[in-house]
Amino acid sequence: MKNNSNNLATLGWREWVGLPELGLDEIKAKIDTGARTSSLHAFEVRDFVENDVHRVEFKMHPNQRDTETVVVCVADIVDERVVSDSGGHKEKRWVIASPVHIGEYCWNIEINLTSRDDMRFRMLLGRTALNGRALVDPAGSYLVGQKRK
Repeated sequence: MKNNSNNLATLGWREWVGLPELGLDEIKAKIDTGARTSSLHAFEVRDFVENDVHRVEFKMHPNQRDTETVVVCVADIVDERVVSDSGGHKEKRWVIASPVHIGEYCWNIEINLTSRDDMRFRMLLGRTALNGRALVDPAGSYLVGQKRK
């Protein structure tokens, strides 16, 4: 791991991250400073109310090129927002909050849910999640988050 004077994590352009509150111990994420918000792959998304709390249940394929492995996730809904994708298309998406774990680092982030089956990464970690917490070395890969053996 590289150090810097601000004590910020230095991440590569891709990292292994964990979202344990969603049942995702490790998922490959693209560290995307071009994206404002973080996005997570989700399908069969269903919102519901439980004990007066608006929640969402969704399924996701945690591994690239693997549509057989499915994890069912449940989270409280923080918001519903219109998000523009990289092609400029606008889509209304549920937003949840979760701690993200990258190596020894952990902090809370907001994540919008969208289908990413056709994308190379199941998760994008956007610049809002990185602000004040991490720097990005675009030449590096997996500088902090390592896949468990």
